[in-house]
Amino acid sequence: MPSPSTTARALGRGMENQQLDFENLKRLIHGKLVDKLDLSRLGALEGDTLRREIRLVVEHLCDTENPLLNRSERERLIEEVLDETFGFGPLELLLKEEDVADIMINGPKNIFLEKGGRIIKSKVTFRDNDHLMQVLDRIVSKVGRRIDETSPMCDARLPDGSRVNAIIPPLALDGPSMTIRRFGSNPLTLEKLLNFGAFTPEMVMLLEGAMKARLNIIISGGTGSGKTTLLNTLSSFIQPDHRIITIEDAAELQLQQPHVLRLETRPPNIEGKGRVNATDLVKNALRMRPDRIIIGECRGPESLDMLQAMNTGHEGSLTTIHANTPRDAVSRLETMISMGGIELPIRALRHQFSSAVDLIIQSNRLQGGPRKVTHITEVVGMEGDTIIMQDLFLFVQDGIDEDGKAFGHFESTGVRPAFMDRLESAGVRLPQNLFSARALGS
Repeated sequence: MPSPSTTARALGRGMENQQLDFENLKRLIHGKLVDKLDLSRLGALEGDTLRREIRLVVEHLCDTENPLLNRSERERLIEEVLDETFGFGPLELLLKEEDVADIMINGPKNIFLEKGGRIIKSKVTFRDNDHLMQVLDRIVSKVGRRIDETSPMCDARLPDGSRVNAIIPPLALDGPSMTIRRFGSNPLTLEKLLNFGAFTPEMVMLLEGAMKARLNIIISGGTGSGKTTLLNTLSSFIQPDHRIITIEDAAELQLQQPHVLRLETRPPNIEGKGRVNATDLVKNALRMRPDRIIIGECRGPESLDMLQAMNTGHEGSLTTIHANTPRDAVSRLETMISMGGIELPIRALRHQFSSAVDLIIQSNRLQGGPRKVTHITEVVGMEGDTIIMQDLFLFVQDGIDEDGKAFGHFESTGVRPAFMDRLESAGVRLPQNLFSARALGS
């Protein structure tokens, strides 16, 4: 009688062979499908009609090549062949999961997902490196980008707005790697963020007033802290008749206004020419009669152009920046401008910042996954060589719960902002006790 370990190994080999047979059958049917397609006739079909036509062909091929498949196997095979034909192969299965925040692909066999603030390994895999590269090429080519040995890193986006970063060998040692930051077709609304406890109604009142009064705002935070989601949410407070110009490396903003002009940077071509960076786009945007300019993320010399735009009549502009605190956001902007080769005295640079920026909103991802607006900080002005800032609202962490998630409470610091006159001039009326010192919600 065989031992349990021998039986387990035999079962494992059997499952591997079964999966291999399924993959081979899928490749065979996909190849025959490509041979059978009448592209001239299909060119006149669109969307669901085209998918239905192709599905009929795939069903016929399934019945011809392997009529012994059971119903679930046949349906799975048909869907996977359609995904290979129209979509992004195995990636389609992950994109259909609504609760996935990030998809991290470390080579064809190691795929990890972030769900509910935790990272788990997925059972979904690609066939091999070539299979993963085919999907990658399809993603980046849809947005006019390329990825190959001469250009082994690329930023792109999916049709639903999700952000994609890819890096391939020889830079990635374990095969092509891809990171996808999900932005679903239904972006998080203000109500949902309130329900999640990202901020409080009192904080929303201030932010709504700041947007309507056209204060210049920087949203600061670490990777995955919710900066872009917060920027999208704040855009809902912009007046509908304002002309907004957005500038991004890979377009991902989903602004909720009717008059939005989206601009996107362009990498150099294979000859190293034709690059258009964010600085170029900011300078061009100033000639396009914008009411507001929004830079998806300041990460270089365009930061100075953004500050100058804020200082020259383009109030109500927004941008995001990678930093852990409001004070760090100021230091990081100074560093980025200096690294761009712009020789500007530090005092002059800080004066530009203090004159341009009114409010810094700090968004942080806490232990265990919850995302909170931890600071709403006013930039008051300059005192000597120092930028003076004051916190209006704070999140105070009280501890870690039994599930490993941080918890705490929001506080109003009791400071009345210096920009209250601007809010009142814009017709924004806030409750008298909004800024009284207290724990919010109590």
